[in-house]
Amino acid sequence: MEIIPAIDIRNGKCVRLYQGDYSRETVFGDDPIALATSWVEQGATRLHVVDLDGAKSGEPVNLGIAAKIARSVNVPVQLGGGIRSLATANNALSHGLACVILGTAAVSNPAVVDELVAKLGPESFMVSVDAKNGRVMTDGWTKDGGVTALDLVKRIAESGARKFVYTDVMRDGTLTEPNFDGIRDITSTTDLGLFVAGGISSVSHLKQLADLGVEAAIVGSAVYTRNIDLQEAILLLEGHQITTE
Repeated sequence: MEIIPAIDIRNGKCVRLYQGDYSRETVFGDDPIALATSWVEQGATRLHVVDLDGAKSGEPVNLGIAAKIARSVNVPVQLGGGIRSLATANNALSHGLACVILGTAAVSNPAVVDELVAKLGPESFMVSVDAKNGRVMTDGWTKDGGVTALDLVKRIAESGARKFVYTDVMRDGTLTEPNFDGIRDITSTTDLGLFVAGGISSVSHLKQLADLGVEAAIVGSAVYTRNIDLQEAILLLEGHQITTE
C-alpha cells in the first residue's frame, strides 16, 4: 500500500482543517514547495495536493503553487479542488500534474466523468467520494450532494474510471481513526483502486487499511504532528504482509 502525504493549500499556505471546517484551520507552514520536497526526501512516492480555495470557489485558485510543486519533485503529484470540467482538468495536466481529482462535478454533472474517461483516459483522473454519515458532500464539503457514498462508487465503476478517493469528512483532521466500517462496505462492493483519507493517525491504522486491500492511504494531520513518522511508516508498510482470513 502506498502512503501519500497530503498538502492542503489555502491562501498560499499549508493548512489542515478539522472535519473540513474552514473556520477550524491549523497552519503548518507558508512554503508548500519546501514541504513537498521534504516529504519526497522522506520517501514519499506520490503527493496529494488539495486546493481548498478552489474547492470552495468552484475553480482552481492555487494551480500555480501546485505546478511549482510538480516541477520541484520527481514523483507524481495529484491535484484536487475546483476541477469541474474537461477544460479545467486539461489545463491542470498541462501544468505538470500527473492526475486530477473530481469531487463536486462527479455529483452535479456525472457526464463529465464519462467525458474524462473518453478524452483523457482513466489514469489521468480520480473521483473523490467525500462522505458524511454515508452521504456525499460537495462544494468544499459545504453541501449535501444528494447521493450516498455507495451509490456514487457504483456510478464511478459504471463510467469506466479505475480509481477513487474515499474520505470520511467527520474523521478528517481529527487524529481519531478511519471509518473502517464504511471502508469495508465500499471494498465489498467494488474492485476499483481505493485511496483512503480521513482519521488516519497511527501505523496500526495503516496496516489495517492495507489488510482491507486499500491501494493507497492519504495522510495529513498525522504526519504534520508526527503521530506518524512518514519515513518509518513507508519502510514498515513495504514489509507488511497483508493478512488473509
